[in-house]
Amino acid sequence: MSPPGRPKGEYRSAQREGNPTCPPGRPKGEYRSAQREGTTVSLSRTDVERLAQLARLSIEAGEADAVHAKLAAILGLIDQLNAVDTRGVLPMAHAQDLALPLRDDVVTEPDRHALFQQQAPAVEDGLYLVPKVIE
Repeated sequence: MSPPGRPKGEYRSAQREGNPTCPPGRPKGEYRSAQREGTTVSLSRTDVERLAQLARLSIEAGEADAVHAKLAAILGLIDQLNAVDTRGVLPMAHAQDLALPLRDDVVTEPDRHALFQQQAPAVEDGLYLVPKVIE
């Protein structure tokens, strides 16, 4: 969806030009994290308490320290993942290169259209007639 005042289809290219996480020279479709390279995210205990308030969670003082430690560990793992150079790696739908077996495209059921229409209460030109329900 394009923002107001901008023609349809122009939004993505304009967004790419002004977006520091997607430089203009980068191939289209290559995923880049919204986090800039070389930066880390850290939370203070005050941030954890604020997040808990925004999430409508009641945590006590002792729990805030435990939640802070768990969130710090998660953010540390995210920093490790962001440190890996993934340029040139294509996105994939599955961890293994799998191909689903496809069956032959052949008719396996007999055509019983005429049989079903014989049992219908009202049919015209091969179509089922139904009563009008919306006035």
